[in-house]
Amino acid sequence: MPGSASGSSEAFCSPADVRRSLSYLMPYLDPYWDRPLGAYASEVYRVERFHTESATRMHARSLLRICFERAARRSGYADEQARAAGRELLASPVLQTGPHCLLLLEPDAFYTHLFSLMGLMAHSRNWHITYSVSTSSFNERAKKGPGWLRIGGETLNLFGLPRSRMDGGSIGCLNGSYRYALTNAKRQTAPNPSAIRLLAELPDAEFRSAAEAIKAGNHALWGRVFPPSVKLLQLDDFDVADLIADHLEDSSSWMATQFAGDGTVVKSILTVIDQLNAGSWAGWVRRTTDFFWRLEKHRVVPLRLVAGRLRADKASHFEVEFSPSRLAAALRARAILPSLFTAFLVISILPGTRVLGGCRQVVYYPLMRYLTSIGIQQSDDVDLLAAMSADERSSVWGHRVLLRAEPDPLHEMEAAGGIPPLLSKYADLALSESSGDLVRFRRDRMWSRLASAIANGTLDRVSNEWKWFRC
Repeated sequence: MPGSASGSSEAFCSPADVRRSLSYLMPYLDPYWDRPLGAYASEVYRVERFHTESATRMHARSLLRICFERAARRSGYADEQARAAGRELLASPVLQTGPHCLLLLEPDAFYTHLFSLMGLMAHSRNWHITYSVSTSSFNERAKKGPGWLRIGGETLNLFGLPRSRMDGGSIGCLNGSYRYALTNAKRQTAPNPSAIRLLAELPDAEFRSAAEAIKAGNHALWGRVFPPSVKLLQLDDFDVADLIADHLEDSSSWMATQFAGDGTVVKSILTVIDQLNAGSWAGWVRRTTDFFWRLEKHRVVPLRLVAGRLRADKASHFEVEFSPSRLAAALRARAILPSLFTAFLVISILPGTRVLGGCRQVVYYPLMRYLTSIGIQQSDDVDLLAAMSADERSSVWGHRVLLRAEPDPLHEMEAAGGIPPLLSKYADLALSESSGDLVRFRRDRMWSRLASAIANGTLDRVSNEWKWFRC
C-alpha cells in the first residue's frame, strides 16, 4: 500500500529539515537528538500500562499472543519458551517492523537489530520480536535487497538465482526450491573466506520461498551473532495470514463481525484512502491493492473489492467473496496474503502494539490508524476508539536510527571483537550523530514536500488525521 522511497541520488532537503519535521510529527523525539542513542533506544522500548481497555482490544491481543506462541513453536522453540514470548508481549507490546525481509547481516537490517537490542537489554527483555513483509520483490538490477549480501568485499547472490528468477519475482511466492549459495558475478559459490564461513552457518536445506529461507537463515545466525539472553522471533505475512484467519473464524472478533461484515466498514476506509490521496497526504497510503494480495506462482497480484468480492485482473481470473469464512479459507490455503494495512490492523492497531519503523512508516502508519478510526466509527465501537486514542507513542522512529557507512557488518563485528563492544560504542553516540545524514529521508520527494509543508505552516495540525500522529 505505501509507496517506496525515491531511488534518485539527488537530495531534496537538508538533515536539519528532516530533524525538524520528525520532531514536529513526533514531539517526544525532540529532546533526544543530542542525547545518547542508548537513551533513545531505552525510551522507545519503555511501555507503561494501558490506561484504557476495550473488549475488542483485549480479544485482539489474546489472538496476537496465540500467534506469537505459534510462530515461536514453528521456529523450533519449546512450549515454555513459546509461552514466555506470549507473556512478554503482554508486558511489553513492542514490534520492530522497520527492516524488510533481509538477511541478518545485510547492513539495513543489522544496525536496526543492533539498535533494538540496546532497547531490549535496557529493560531486561528476552525476546526481539519482528515483523517483515513477504510480498516485496527481488531487485536484480541494483543488487540490493532480499536476494543480495555484500561480504568479503563482494556482492553475492544469496541463492544463486538467474536474472529470470529475480526480475519482478516476489520473495513470498511458494515456487521453490531456494538454497543458500552465495554466488558472485562469475557464478562461483562462496568465493571468499568470509562467504565460506557464512555459508557453513546458514541452513543446508531447500525452502519453498525466499522469504522462508531468509527467515530460517536469520534464526540460525541470531544465536551465533547476538547475545543468547535475547531470542529472535520473526513474524511474516504467512504468520499474519493465519492470525487474520483466526480472527475471521471467531464470531466475537471485530474483524469477523465488522471488517468482513456488511461492507460498510471497508467501503468507508477505501473512500477515505481516496480522499487522502486527493489532499495534502497524497501518496502516503495508496490503493495498491484492496486489503489483500493474490499470491501466484511468481508474483503477487493486486485485488479490487467489487460488489462484495475481491477480484484480480482479467489475466488472473481469481476472485473470492469478501466474507469471514471465504477469506479465512483463502488465507489458510495461501491463495491470498494480507496487505500492509491489513497486517498492521491485526498485529498493532487493534491489539495496541507499538511498532518501530522507518522514514515512510512514521507517516503512513498514523494515517492507517486514522483510517481504522473511520471504520470503527462506522461500527460504533466507542470503547475501542477510546482505547486507540489513549495509546502512547503507538508508532516511533526505530529503523535507520543507527546508520553506518560500513557495507560489511560481519567485518566490523569481527574487528570490534563481537556485539558487546559495538553496543557500547554506538550507545554512546548522540542520536543526531548515529543517524548520519538521513539520506533516505532527504532523497525522498514525498518527504521533501512534507518538510516544506511543515516549514511553511501549511500542514493542517487541526485536521482529523493529525491527532493520530500524537498517540
